[in-house]
Amino acid sequence: MGATKQPDFPHVHQVSLSDGGVPKHAVTSVLVTVDGLTGDRQRDRKFHGGPDRAVCLYSLEVIEALRAEGHSIGPGSAGENLSLTGVEWASLKPGDRLSIGGSLQLEIMSYTAPCRLNGQWFKDGDSTRMAQEAHPGWSRLYARVLVEGTVRVGDVVKVEMQHAQ
Repeated sequence: MGATKQPDFPHVHQVSLSDGGVPKHAVTSVLVTVDGLTGDRQRDRKFHGGPDRAVCLYSLEVIEALRAEGHSIGPGSAGENLSLTGVEWASLKPGDRLSIGGSLQLEIMSYTAPCRLNGQWFKDGDSTRMAQEAHPGWSRLYARVLVEGTVRVGDVVKVEMQHAQ
């Protein structure tokens, strides 16, 4: 895959869905409702999905840093629905809000604990490399949907911080 110049603003790098499990596969756009992305399914609803875990987010920059460490992770691999780029990932916290594209609005609810199935992307099989407790700022994030909308690759992401810096 050839390198392409990324826009200099925070945006959606990849939108990903699956029929359950990982990896999730890229699509160009999808409707996002309070229940999550249309056509996306989680294999284990006890730990994934539901209104407070409707959308899983991850950072392209974190994924690239993990790859530089020798891990085989890529966008969608870890089960995230939206791979974002240009966002100050380590500063995001529960309570922060994201506006994406024309109408989609999300609120970050929690850090996402790594699932055992994510071990396959790590050279030592240890997915805790992306656990917030062990490596703050390297975790995926779960969000709930405040305003439904369609998300597309390239959509602008605006962050509204809800915490003191």
